[in-house]
Parts: sequence; structure tokens; C-alpha cells
Amino acid sequence: MRALQVTELLPDHAGAALADVPVPQPGPGEVRVRVRAAAVNFPDLLMTRGDYQFKPDLPFVSGLEFAGEVDALGERVSDWQVGDAVVGGNRFGAMAEYCVAPTAALRAKPERLTWEEAAAYPVAYLTAYVALVRCARVELGEWVLVHGSAGGVGLAAVDLAKALGARVIAAASSADKRDAMARLYAPDAVIDGGPGFRDRVKELTDGGGADVIFDPVGGDIFDESTRCIAFGGRLLVIGFASGRIPEVSVNMPLIKGFSIVGVRAGEYGRRFPERGAENVAAIDALAAAGTIRPHIHAALDLADWREGFAMIQRREVVGKVVLRP
Repeated sequence: MRALQVTELLPDHAGAALADVPVPQPGPGEVRVRVRAAAVNFPDLLMTRGDYQFKPDLPFVSGLEFAGEVDALGERVSDWQVGDAVVGGNRFGAMAEYCVAPTAALRAKPERLTWEEAAAYPVAYLTAYVALVRCARVELGEWVLVHGSAGGVGLAAVDLAKALGARVIAAASSADKRDAMARLYAPDAVIDGGPGFRDRVKELTDGGGADVIFDPVGGDIFDESTRCIAFGGRLLVIGFASGRIPEVSVNMPLIKGFSIVGVRAGEYGRRFPERGAENVAAIDALAAAGTIRPHIHAALDLADWREGFAMIQRREVVGKVVLRP
């Protein structure tokens, strides 16, 4: 089968290449899935050079999340049947014609979603849900500022925040991304996410600041966010796409009365399994009802994986890039 295989950890994905590898066999409690679409996530890029916290043994096949059809069942599998349409997530292995996953990592594909949309929504929307619902407890009418709003997880946060009845400010770095966000998701405001955004946020919120700030960027964005957050606000730390992990003097949240909350959706589910299952069920229900709408920036053949990775590196993507094995 075709697969994007990483044999060495090198810069510029030089250790990754399309390869012909054996079709994997499902073990006990596992199923094999014929992959119809695999989403490209930033951790996929990091893992090709060993810069992600999880480092699988070499060689490995890239790919965190996928959608496809159950193709074969391992021993002691009774909750899935061959032909079932599923979405799922693994730490690796999705960017291939077939992948193997434990049954617990799969769920039914929402009928409303295409293969590409189904592959693109689980990780991003789960992160957004844990951040906004579990960690921030967003309330109706609150102001939510989303940085990196055109990226996969940022776009999910904009979409979900609107569904929750919040007033949403989408911040994006380029005019093209801002135009796309306004057209696709119609947030309450779309602003330039560059230096000086705090003045625009304060203007939009009548000086009060944003009640919730969703920050997957870090660096200077985090620093400036502490200056436009409302009293009692929640600053959600999602990641550090800027490359700089910021620091804050604790007198700042003390004086301004805001909380800094770290968000790790996967770890949240592992720590609180019942709530984790509720989170997954919630976003699946929203997807099934058409309340949330993943956006596909580009759907490419697996052979064009380098272009998909490059789109993300160039920070031109609105939503998700998906590969078709």
C-alpha cells in the first residue's frame, strides 16, 4: 500500500517519502480502516523532524486523524462491522491507504460530513470544545477573541463559539484570511491579529476587553492579550505556533483578575474519561446536526503531501488540508 513513511528525523521533512509498505494487520481489539481522507496537522510536520513531544520509533507512517471504512476486524471486536464509515485518531499511521486503530479510537462518521470534512474535524473541534466549554465555561453573549482564527483549531474555535452564542472576534494575520473568515463564518468582528490588536479589541468591547481569549500562537500575541482581557477573563493557552513560549509576571493576572488556563484536550479526556466521552459525543452531535461546519482549504492526493505540508508552513491555510490516499 502507499504510505507517507518517515525513516529519518531531518529538517524540511527530508526523512519522509512516499513508500510501498505492507498492509497492516489488526490485532486483538483493533480494526483496519481503508483510509479515504487524512488531515494534515501541525504536529505531523513536527514529528518528521523529531520536534514533537511524542516520538514514535522509526520508521513510522505519518498522520494523526482520518476518515474511512472498516476493512477488517481483529479478534474480540464486536462493536464494528466491515463497511462501517468511521472517523478516528491515532498518534501516527493515518497517511496511508490503510491504517490500524483500536476500537476505542473510532466513532461513527457523521452522515452530513464528506470524507474530507470528517477527517478534518475531530482534533480541532475537540480542542475547541474542551477549551471553550470545559475550561472557559463560555456564557451566552460573552466576548471571545480567537487568535490564529483561520488555522484548523482557530477556525473550529470561531465556529463553536458562535454556536455557543458568544460574540466572536476573529483575529487573522492576512487580509485574505480575514476576508475568508468573514465570508465563511461571519463572526461579530474580524480584525488584524498583528501588533496593536488590543486597541481594536477594547474598542469593540466598549473598553471592557475580551471575556475569553483563545491563543494557539503564544509569543507577542500572548503578551498583548494580557492587555485586552476583561476582569474575570480566561486566557486559554492552546499552543505556541509563534515559536516563543511567553512568560507573565503574576502581578498581571492578580491586578486584572484574569485566569490563565492551559488546554490539552487529549490529556483532559485521559484524566476524566467520562467527561472525555461526553466531549466527543457533543461535537459529534453538533456535526451531525450541521451546527458546526469544518472547512477544507485543499484536498490533495497523498502523492502531493509536500505541497500540503508547505501550505501549512507558509501559513496560508484557512481550515484544514486533507490528503486522499
